[in-house]
Amino acid sequence: MFLNIFLQIVQGGDSVVTATADTVQKTVESASQQYDTLSFWDLALKGGPVMIPIALLLVIAVYIFFDRYIVTSKASKEDTGFMANIKHYIMEGKIDQAQTMCRSNPTPMARMIEKGISRIGRPLNDITTAIENEGKLQVAKLEKSIAFLSTIAGIGPMIGFLGTVTGMITAFYDLSKSGNNLDIALLSGGIYEAMVTTVAGLIVGILASLAYNVIIARVEKIVYILEARSTEFLDILNEPA
Repeated sequence: MFLNIFLQIVQGGDSVVTATADTVQKTVESASQQYDTLSFWDLALKGGPVMIPIALLLVIAVYIFFDRYIVTSKASKEDTGFMANIKHYIMEGKIDQAQTMCRSNPTPMARMIEKGISRIGRPLNDITTAIENEGKLQVAKLEKSIAFLSTIAGIGPMIGFLGTVTGMITAFYDLSKSGNNLDIALLSGGIYEAMVTTVAGLIVGILASLAYNVIIARVEKIVYILEARSTEFLDILNEPA
């Protein structure tokens, strides 16, 4: 009789263990399914209202980057025979043809050379000053709006940290309302907001910083071209007729 009772207890224990294992497995599968259904959009929405200015900063940074990238790409294009033709026209005294050629070339370098050609006949210092001023003006046009990228790179993470603070305030406020009925679900909203805004702000700041440095490098390349061509143009004027 005792043997039968012992066997019944063992069998009952096995059924309890099996049921517990099944319950744990179902719980894990359910949690995994809930996690898998969390899309990027859902995650962004959990960041709360602070995500709106962060998203606006991202859109502005992307627009400025592609706009300046296209502009600098056009500005950095060089016609290999441009300066040779300019030299030929100047040596032949065909100033009008040289100016026409500059006007047909939509680059900062052509604008700078055109300014120098328009000053031919004046003292060399005046021509040099005119070229330098035009070069600075063209560089300023290339650098238009680039400062905003640097600003976004700085304030993006700061707004993200602001979201971190508001999120934690929300979490503690919900905790204070719960009283003795502590539920992790009450804290999840504030914690989500804190973490998501921090990550989003850092991502925007990093992307804006990279975009800023890429554009600055391209502008510096164009500045080098302008300096080289201005020196070449002044050498042409100094050559004996």
